[in-house]
Amino acid sequence: MASPAAARVLSVNLAQVRPNPFKEAETTGIDKRPVTGPVEVRAPGSKADGLGSGLVGDHIGDRQSHGGDDQAVYAYAREDLAYWSDVLGRELAPGSFGENLTTEGLDITAALIGDRWFVGDRVELQITDPRIPCSTFRGWIDQPGWLKTFTAAARPGAYLRVITPGSILVGDPIAVLHEPDRDITIADAFRAYLGREES
Repeated sequence: MASPAAARVLSVNLAQVRPNPFKEAETTGIDKRPVTGPVEVRAPGSKADGLGSGLVGDHIGDRQSHGGDDQAVYAYAREDLAYWSDVLGRELAPGSFGENLTTEGLDITAALIGDRWFVGDRVELQITDPRIPCSTFRGWIDQPGWLKTFTAAARPGAYLRVITPGSILVGDPIAVLHEPDRDITIADAFRAYLGREES
């Protein structure tokens, strides 16, 4: 099992439900805030009729585009938030990009599709896809040309499915097991998806 030194959960973030002025969905859960206690993580089921998010107490407004088993958990690196804080000229706290887990010590952009994360002493997650930016994200960040800027940087963060449920707590270590058949990184998958969209 390979794992970066001191990789950990910096923050666990749950939604503050609010009206969504940026999309047809009535509400949005993009406004995520850190919580201090343990949060239960489980497989939420399908987008169509499941629970939405993989984190108990979280909220997803647009279940046609977000949530479900393959997008149960969204993770973003503190290091990438720091990069965007410099670009945008404002502080970005954990949860600012709508992520459930803000990590520290992991290069999520270079992580492989299919990597498994062992979080704490029980929870197992598997990377499935990069995050593709949407109109709600654009409106939430409120920066001219944001989708183009975000896309060009190719630091999308990662969606994960829940393999083994349990609870996650701030400070939990993250151990990374590399077991995919192909070395396709989050950045590779992100660029490939955008290439298909443009063709």
